[in-house]
Amino acid sequence: MSDSAIEVTGLRKAFGTKVVLDGIDLHVPAGTIFSLLGPNGAGKTTTVNLLTTLIRADGGSARVAGHDLIKNARGVRAAIGVTGQFAAVDDLLTGQENLQLMVDLKRAGSAVIPGLLERFDLTGAEQKAVATYSGGMRRKLDLAMTLVGAPQIIFLDEPTTGLDPRSRRTMWDIIRDLVAGGVTIFLTTQYLEEADQLADRIAVLDQGRIVAQGTAAELKRQIPGSHVRLRFGDPAAAEAAARVVPSATRDDDGVTVRVPGDGGTASLRELLNRLDDHGTHAEELSVHTPDLDDVFLALTGRSHPATEASTR
Repeated sequence: MSDSAIEVTGLRKAFGTKVVLDGIDLHVPAGTIFSLLGPNGAGKTTTVNLLTTLIRADGGSARVAGHDLIKNARGVRAAIGVTGQFAAVDDLLTGQENLQLMVDLKRAGSAVIPGLLERFDLTGAEQKAVATYSGGMRRKLDLAMTLVGAPQIIFLDEPTTGLDPRSRRTMWDIIRDLVAGGVTIFLTTQYLEEADQLADRIAVLDQGRIVAQGTAAELKRQIPGSHVRLRFGDPAAAEAAARVVPSATRDDDGVTVRVPGDGGTASLRELLNRLDDHGTHAEELSVHTPDLDDVFLALTGRSHPATEASTR
Protein backbone atom coordinates (compact mmCIF):
# COMPACT_ATOMS: atom_id res chain seq x y z
CA MET A 1 0.00 0.00 0.00
CA SER A 2 1.20 3.51 -0.80
CA ASP A 3 1.55 6.30 1.76
CA SER A 4 -2.16 7.03 1.27
CA ALA A 5 -4.61 4.49 2.65
CA ILE A 6 -7.70 6.39 1.48
CA GLU A 7 -8.03 9.16 -1.12
CA VAL A 8 -11.45 10.69 -1.72
CA THR A 9 -12.21 13.41 -4.28
CA GLY A 10 -15.61 15.02 -4.83
CA LEU A 11 -17.59 12.11 -3.40
CA ARG A 12 -21.32 12.61 -3.78
CA LYS A 13 -24.38 10.66 -2.68
CA ALA A 14 -28.09 11.45 -2.64
CA PHE A 15 -31.13 9.43 -1.65
CA GLY A 16 -33.94 10.75 -3.81
CA THR A 17 -33.92 14.52 -3.45
CA LYS A 18 -31.93 14.39 -0.20
CA VAL A 19 -28.24 15.19 -0.82
CA VAL A 20 -26.29 13.36 1.88
CA LEU A 21 -22.73 13.95 0.61
CA ASP A 22 -22.12 17.03 -1.48
CA GLY A 23 -18.67 16.49 -2.95
CA ILE A 24 -16.35 15.68 -0.05
CA ASP A 25 -12.55 15.34 -0.21
CA LEU A 26 -10.59 13.21 2.27
CA HIS A 27 -6.99 12.05 2.62
CA VAL A 28 -6.05 9.35 5.12
CA PRO A 29 -2.32 8.49 5.40
CA ALA A 30 -1.47 4.84 5.90
CA GLY A 31 -0.81 3.70 9.46
CA THR A 32 -2.81 6.50 11.11
CA ILE A 33 -6.14 6.98 12.87
CA PHE A 34 -8.55 9.24 11.00
CA SER A 35 -11.75 10.33 12.72
CA LEU A 36 -14.85 11.62 10.99
CA LEU A 37 -17.13 13.68 13.24
CA GLY A 38 -20.51 15.17 12.52
CA PRO A 39 -24.00 15.69 13.94
CA ASN A 40 -26.87 13.29 13.45
CA GLY A 41 -27.69 13.11 9.75
CA ALA A 42 -24.37 14.58 8.59
CA GLY A 43 -23.50 11.57 6.41
CA LYS A 44 -20.83 9.76 8.44
CA THR A 45 -22.30 6.28 8.12
CA THR A 46 -23.08 6.93 4.46
CA THR A 47 -19.41 7.77 3.94
CA VAL A 48 -18.38 4.50 5.59
CA ASN A 49 -20.90 2.55 3.52
CA LEU A 50 -19.56 4.11 0.32
CA LEU A 51 -15.89 3.48 1.13
CA THR A 52 -16.60 -0.13 2.12
CA THR A 53 -18.51 -0.80 -1.15
CA LEU A 54 -21.85 -1.38 0.60
CA ILE A 55 -23.48 1.33 -1.52
CA ARG A 56 -22.43 3.08 -4.72
CA ALA A 57 -21.54 6.76 -5.03
CA ASP A 58 -23.38 9.09 -7.40
CA GLY A 59 -20.22 11.02 -8.27
CA GLY A 60 -16.61 11.65 -7.44
CA SER A 61 -13.84 9.11 -7.00
CA ALA A 62 -12.07 7.22 -4.24
CA ARG A 63 -9.14 4.89 -3.82
CA VAL A 64 -9.00 2.57 -0.82
CA ALA A 65 -5.76 0.66 -0.17
CA GLY A 66 -4.69 1.64 -3.67
CA HIS A 67 -7.81 0.18 -5.32
CA ASP A 68 -10.35 2.22 -7.25
CA LEU A 69 -13.64 2.07 -5.39
CA ILE A 70 -15.69 1.49 -8.55
CA LYS A 71 -13.32 -0.35 -10.88
CA ASN A 72 -11.92 -2.74 -8.28
CA ALA A 73 -14.48 -3.14 -5.50
CA ARG A 74 -13.31 -6.71 -4.94
CA GLY A 75 -9.78 -5.46 -4.26
CA VAL A 76 -11.14 -2.92 -1.78
CA ARG A 77 -13.12 -5.57 0.07
CA ALA A 78 -10.09 -7.86 0.29
CA ALA A 79 -8.04 -5.10 1.94
CA ILE A 80 -10.50 -3.83 4.54
CA GLY A 81 -12.32 -4.85 7.69
CA VAL A 82 -15.52 -3.25 8.96
CA THR A 83 -16.99 -3.00 12.45
CA GLY A 84 -20.40 -1.36 12.36
CA GLN A 85 -22.42 0.53 14.95
CA PHE A 86 -23.81 -2.70 16.35
CA ALA A 87 -21.77 -5.83 17.06
CA ALA A 88 -22.25 -8.28 14.17
CA VAL A 89 -22.01 -11.43 16.25
CA ASP A 90 -24.31 -14.45 16.49
CA ASP A 91 -25.71 -14.74 20.01
CA LEU A 92 -26.53 -18.44 19.56
CA LEU A 93 -22.93 -19.36 18.75
CA THR A 94 -19.97 -19.41 21.09
CA GLY A 95 -17.13 -16.93 20.75
CA GLN A 96 -14.97 -19.58 19.08
CA GLU A 97 -17.77 -20.54 16.69
CA ASN A 98 -18.23 -16.91 15.67
CA LEU A 99 -14.54 -16.66 14.89
CA GLN A 100 -14.60 -19.98 13.03
CA LEU A 101 -17.50 -18.72 10.93
CA MET A 102 -15.46 -15.69 9.89
CA VAL A 103 -12.40 -17.87 9.22
CA ASP A 104 -14.52 -20.04 6.90
CA LEU A 105 -15.96 -17.01 5.10
CA LYS A 106 -12.51 -15.46 4.65
CA ARG A 107 -10.93 -18.83 3.79
CA ALA A 108 -8.30 -18.19 6.41
CA GLY A 109 -6.64 -20.77 8.60
CA SER A 110 -8.16 -21.73 11.97
CA ALA A 111 -4.71 -21.29 13.49
CA VAL A 112 -5.44 -17.57 13.87
CA ILE A 113 -8.25 -18.14 16.37
CA PRO A 114 -6.22 -18.83 19.54
CA GLY A 115 -4.12 -15.72 18.95
CA LEU A 116 -7.18 -13.54 18.47
CA LEU A 117 -8.83 -14.90 21.60
CA GLU A 118 -5.71 -14.14 23.61
CA ARG A 119 -5.20 -10.72 22.03
CA PHE A 120 -8.71 -9.63 22.98
CA ASP A 121 -8.68 -11.25 26.41
CA LEU A 122 -11.44 -13.70 25.49
CA THR A 123 -9.57 -16.87 26.40
CA GLY A 124 -11.70 -18.80 28.86
CA ALA A 125 -14.94 -17.44 27.43
CA GLU A 126 -14.58 -18.86 23.93
CA GLN A 127 -16.85 -21.85 24.65
CA LYS A 128 -19.64 -19.71 26.11
CA ALA A 129 -22.61 -18.50 24.06
CA VAL A 130 -22.18 -14.91 22.97
CA ALA A 131 -25.63 -14.19 24.45
CA THR A 132 -23.91 -14.38 27.86
CA TYR A 133 -21.18 -11.85 26.94
CA SER A 134 -21.07 -8.32 28.29
CA GLY A 135 -21.26 -5.38 25.89
CA GLY A 136 -17.50 -4.91 26.05
CA MET A 137 -16.84 -8.58 25.33
CA ARG A 138 -19.22 -8.52 22.35
CA ARG A 139 -17.43 -5.49 20.95
CA LYS A 140 -14.03 -7.13 21.38
CA LEU A 141 -15.25 -10.30 19.68
CA ASP A 142 -16.70 -8.23 16.84
CA LEU A 143 -13.35 -6.51 16.30
CA ALA A 144 -11.50 -9.83 16.58
CA MET A 145 -13.72 -11.18 13.78
CA THR A 146 -12.88 -8.10 11.72
CA LEU A 147 -9.16 -8.91 12.02
CA VAL A 148 -9.54 -12.34 10.42
CA GLY A 149 -7.72 -12.02 7.12
CA ALA A 150 -5.35 -9.29 8.40
CA PRO A 151 -7.01 -6.22 6.80
CA GLN A 152 -4.86 -3.21 5.94
CA ILE A 153 -7.62 -0.73 6.74
CA ILE A 154 -10.31 -1.07 9.41
CA PHE A 155 -13.47 1.02 9.41
CA LEU A 156 -14.85 1.48 12.93
CA ASP A 157 -18.31 3.03 12.90
CA GLU A 158 -18.98 4.19 16.47
CA PRO A 159 -17.19 1.18 17.99
CA THR A 160 -17.57 2.18 21.65
CA THR A 161 -21.18 3.35 21.73
CA GLY A 162 -22.85 2.00 24.86
CA LEU A 163 -19.65 0.80 26.51
CA ASP A 164 -18.75 1.75 30.06
CA PRO A 165 -15.63 3.94 30.56
CA ARG A 166 -13.36 0.98 31.41
CA SER A 167 -14.44 -1.02 28.34
CA ARG A 168 -14.09 2.08 26.17
CA ARG A 169 -10.50 2.64 27.29
CA THR A 170 -9.72 -1.04 26.71
CA MET A 171 -10.98 -0.63 23.15
CA TRP A 172 -8.81 2.49 22.76
CA ASP A 173 -5.75 0.46 23.76
CA ILE A 174 -6.64 -2.20 21.21
CA ILE A 175 -7.04 0.43 18.48
CA ARG A 176 -3.65 1.96 19.33
CA ASP A 177 -2.02 -1.48 19.20
CA LEU A 178 -3.52 -2.10 15.76
CA VAL A 179 -2.11 1.15 14.42
CA ALA A 180 1.27 0.41 15.98
CA GLY A 181 1.21 -2.78 13.92
CA GLY A 182 0.70 -0.81 10.69
CA VAL A 183 -3.09 -0.91 10.35
CA THR A 184 -4.99 2.22 9.26
CA ILE A 185 -8.14 3.11 11.23
CA PHE A 186 -11.08 5.09 9.84
CA LEU A 187 -13.14 5.99 12.90
CA THR A 188 -16.53 7.58 13.34
CA THR A 189 -17.53 8.29 16.90
CA GLN A 190 -20.14 10.00 19.07
CA TYR A 191 -17.52 10.76 21.70
CA LEU A 192 -15.38 13.82 21.09
CA GLU A 193 -12.96 12.75 23.81
CA GLU A 194 -12.41 9.56 21.83
CA ALA A 195 -11.43 11.47 18.69
CA ASP A 196 -9.25 13.79 20.77
CA GLN A 197 -7.44 10.85 22.40
CA LEU A 198 -7.01 8.64 19.33
CA ALA A 199 -7.10 10.50 16.05
CA ASP A 200 -4.04 11.74 14.18
CA ARG A 201 -6.37 13.80 12.00
CA ILE A 202 -10.02 14.77 12.29
CA ALA A 203 -12.57 15.91 9.73
CA VAL A 204 -15.89 17.52 10.67
CA LEU A 205 -18.79 16.71 8.35
CA ASP A 206 -21.90 18.86 8.38
CA GLN A 207 -24.82 18.91 5.96
CA GLY A 208 -22.92 16.74 3.51
CA ARG A 209 -19.76 18.86 3.39
CA ILE A 210 -16.41 18.83 5.16
CA VAL A 211 -16.36 22.05 7.16
CA ALA A 212 -12.94 21.57 8.80
CA GLN A 213 -9.97 19.17 8.79
CA GLY A 214 -6.78 18.96 10.79
CA THR A 215 -5.28 17.65 13.99
CA ALA A 216 -7.24 18.12 17.20
CA ALA A 217 -4.86 20.93 18.19
CA GLU A 218 -5.26 22.67 14.82
CA LEU A 219 -9.05 22.54 15.05
CA LYS A 220 -9.03 23.92 18.59
CA ARG A 221 -6.85 26.85 17.52
CA GLN A 222 -9.48 27.87 14.96
CA ILE A 223 -11.93 28.66 17.74
CA PRO A 224 -11.68 31.87 19.81
CA GLY A 225 -11.43 31.49 23.55
CA SER A 226 -7.81 30.51 24.20
CA HIS A 227 -6.43 32.33 27.22
CA VAL A 228 -3.78 32.25 29.91
CA ARG A 229 -5.04 32.25 33.47
CA LEU A 230 -2.75 33.84 36.06
CA ARG A 231 -3.40 33.68 39.79
CA PHE A 232 -1.67 36.19 42.06
CA GLY A 233 -1.06 36.31 45.79
CA ASP A 234 -3.25 39.35 46.43
CA PRO A 235 -5.64 41.71 44.61
CA ALA A 236 -3.03 44.44 44.31
CA ALA A 237 -0.69 42.20 42.31
CA ALA A 238 -3.57 41.14 40.08
CA GLU A 239 -4.52 44.76 39.50
CA ALA A 240 -0.92 45.59 38.61
CA ALA A 241 -0.81 42.74 36.10
CA ALA A 242 -4.06 43.93 34.51
CA ARG A 243 -2.50 47.39 34.04
CA VAL A 244 0.57 45.86 32.38
CA VAL A 245 -1.56 43.83 29.92
CA PRO A 246 -4.45 46.00 28.63
CA SER A 247 -6.27 43.01 27.11
CA ALA A 248 -6.45 41.22 30.48
CA THR A 249 -9.64 40.78 32.49
CA ARG A 250 -9.97 40.02 36.20
CA ASP A 251 -12.12 37.26 37.68
CA ASP A 252 -14.56 37.93 40.47
CA ASP A 253 -12.17 36.42 43.04
CA GLY A 254 -9.98 39.51 42.62
CA VAL A 255 -6.68 37.58 42.32
CA THR A 256 -7.11 35.81 38.96
CA VAL A 257 -6.34 37.47 35.65
CA ARG A 258 -7.19 36.11 32.19
CA VAL A 259 -5.19 37.11 29.14
CA PRO A 260 -6.48 36.21 25.65
CA GLY A 261 -3.94 34.41 23.46
CA ASP A 262 -3.36 31.56 21.05
CA GLY A 263 -1.80 29.29 23.68
CA GLY A 264 1.48 29.18 21.80
CA THR A 265 4.85 29.22 23.51
CA ALA A 266 5.95 32.44 21.79
CA SER A 267 2.98 34.47 23.01
CA LEU A 268 3.25 32.93 26.48
CA ARG A 269 6.94 33.82 26.70
CA GLU A 270 6.19 37.38 25.61
CA LEU A 271 3.49 37.70 28.29
CA LEU A 272 5.74 36.41 31.08
CA ASN A 273 8.61 38.64 29.97
CA ARG A 274 6.34 41.68 30.03
CA LEU A 275 5.14 40.88 33.55
CA ASP A 276 8.70 40.21 34.69
CA ASP A 277 9.87 43.55 33.31
CA HIS A 278 7.31 45.24 35.55
CA GLY A 279 8.21 43.13 38.58
CA THR A 280 4.91 41.26 38.56
CA HIS A 281 4.96 37.51 39.22
CA ALA A 282 2.07 35.06 39.30
CA GLU A 283 1.85 32.25 41.84
CA GLU A 284 -0.03 29.95 39.43
CA LEU A 285 -0.30 29.80 35.65
CA SER A 286 -2.44 27.67 33.36
CA VAL A 287 -3.17 27.74 29.64
CA HIS A 288 -6.76 27.12 28.54
CA THR A 289 -7.83 26.28 25.00
CA PRO A 290 -11.25 25.37 23.56
CA ASP A 291 -11.97 21.64 23.56
CA LEU A 292 -13.51 19.62 20.72
CA ASP A 293 -16.98 20.26 22.15
CA ASP A 294 -16.40 23.98 21.52
CA VAL A 295 -15.04 23.23 18.05
CA PHE A 296 -18.00 21.03 17.17
CA LEU A 297 -20.55 23.57 18.35
CA ALA A 298 -18.83 26.45 16.55
CA LEU A 299 -18.53 24.56 13.27
CA THR A 300 -21.94 22.92 13.16
CA GLY A 301 -24.07 25.13 15.38
CA ARG A 302 -25.27 22.01 17.18
CA SER A 303 -24.48 20.07 20.32
CA HIS A 304 -21.79 17.41 20.16
CA PRO A 305 -22.53 13.87 18.91
CA ALA A 306 -22.62 12.33 22.39
CA THR A 307 -26.03 13.93 22.84
CA GLU A 308 -27.38 12.20 19.75
CA ALA A 309 -28.97 8.78 19.92
CA SER A 310 -27.22 7.65 16.75
CA THR A 311 -25.44 9.00 13.69
CA ARG A 312 -26.55 8.08 10.22
